[in-house]
Amino acid sequence: MPAKSKSQQKAAGAALSAKRGDTARSKLKGASKQMAESMTEKELDEMASTKRKGKPEHVSH
Repeated sequence: MPAKSKSQQKAAGAALSAKRGDTARSKLKGASKQMAESMTEKELDEMASTKRKGKPEHVSH
């Protein structure tokens, strides 16, 4: 599932980094912390690898 906004893509990248052990999980906040707990590494990789060009910074629900 591709990211819908730049901020979602960035959060997925941070969560993926923690999941792989490159970043301490204690450094995660908000959405990235929740993503690291609830998503698989494959799902995070797909979301983090989404191109940012043409994406809005935030998407309102």
